[in-house]
This record gives sequence, C-alpha cells and structure tokens, in this order.
Amino acid sequence: VQLQASGGGLVQAGGSLRLSCAASGRTFKTATLGWFRQAPGKDRDFVAAITRSGSSTHYADSVRGRFTISRDNAKNTIYLQMNSLKPEDTAVYYCAADGHLTIATQAARYDYWGQGTQVTVSS
Repeated sequence: VQLQASGGGLVQAGGSLRLSCAASGRTFKTATLGWFRQAPGKDRDFVAAITRSGSSTHYADSVRGRFTISRDNAKNTIYLQMNSLKPEDTAVYYCAADGHLTIATQAARYDYWGQGTQVTVSS
C-alpha cells in the first residue's frame, strides 16, 4: 500500500481543515487505517483510526469530539475532518495502514506510512 496525504495548511484557532489520504494497492480495502501526528521534538502520537469496513473508529482523547475519521473504499481514500482546531494541534500529520483487523494506537503496528502533511494552527 502506498499512501499520499494532503490537505494541511495554516488555520486560525477555532477553524477547520480536512485532510485526505489517497492510497494505492489492492490491500487498501483490507487495511485498518489511521492518522498520527508529530510535533517538533515530540514522539509520533496516535490521532484516530478506522477499521476496513468503516464500522469502528477510535480517537485519541485530545481530539475526540473535534476530529472525525472516515473512509471511502470506492475512492481508496481516508479523511480526517478537523474542527475547533487548537494551537496544540500543530504538527505534521501522517496517514498509515495496518493489515490487522483491530485498531491499534501504537505506531509500530502500522506497516505503511504516507509522507505527512503540515498542519499549523495560529492563536
């Protein structure tokens, strides 16, 4: 699976962005997909993930209620709708694919990674 993330940018606090991650490869539909983020000098943190059917999702506590993950298997794309953005959401956001059926929050579980897209939230 090859992943290409896009949609990042600069936004004011309280604003919204939608990230997209386009995937190639026939295993896309069988993969659990997730979003992670990494701020300068910090570890790569779990943000959200969605199972292959889209029936189950999981969010980090810091984004629950503000972010929504979704997927369109017909388009081989996943999305991260980010609302009510805060300066602490500033990071490079990465999409990732995992061949397991259950959602994992550990980055080491994910086998494939996109190149990342920068999100900057100004106060």
